[in-house]
Amino acid sequence: RGRPPVSSTDLGAALRLVVILDTEAAGGRDLPALAAAAERGGATMLQVRAKGMPAGEFAALARRIIETAHVPVVVNDRLDVALAVGAAGCHLGQDDLPLGDARAMAPPGFLLGGSAGTEDEARRADAAHYLGIGPIHATPSKADAGTAIGTGGFQRVAAACGLPAVAIGGVTAADVPALVAA
Repeated sequence: RGRPPVSSTDLGAALRLVVILDTEAAGGRDLPALAAAAERGGATMLQVRAKGMPAGEFAALARRIIETAHVPVVVNDRLDVALAVGAAGCHLGQDDLPLGDARAMAPPGFLLGGSAGTEDEARRADAAHYLGIGPIHATPSKADAGTAIGTGGFQRVAAACGLPAVAIGGVTAADVPALVAA
């Protein structure tokens, strides 16, 4: 099937509802099945996260999801895995490969996302196409997520970068109207 392309004009639509498929948060459930359910529920992009999983196993998992996905799939933290499996892109955090280095290695059309929880982090993410900003609330799914910044923090960080942004970390349906307004 290959990866659906994400052009700059499609990026906003792709970021409308990003579902993070985390092996730890899945609690043993089948990630490809969860990916399909997420798409049926309206996901416009999928991010595959497998902290600590060996690269070969992670690549096989990501490949299975990409093969059946109808939306762009990005790989979390691992540019090598994302490139190897033909993912639409890679999402890199503050402790991962620097975005500028990743941009130098990425092929044309490859999507790079970055994480930011402060205005300074957002300003340093100029090689990214989009930012995941947060955590909005404390989140049990990522122990190293940092201090919750709330909707006001999201608005400040998003304004500092000028990039398309998604809210991450403990986001609930009740938060959506305020986050969209921000």
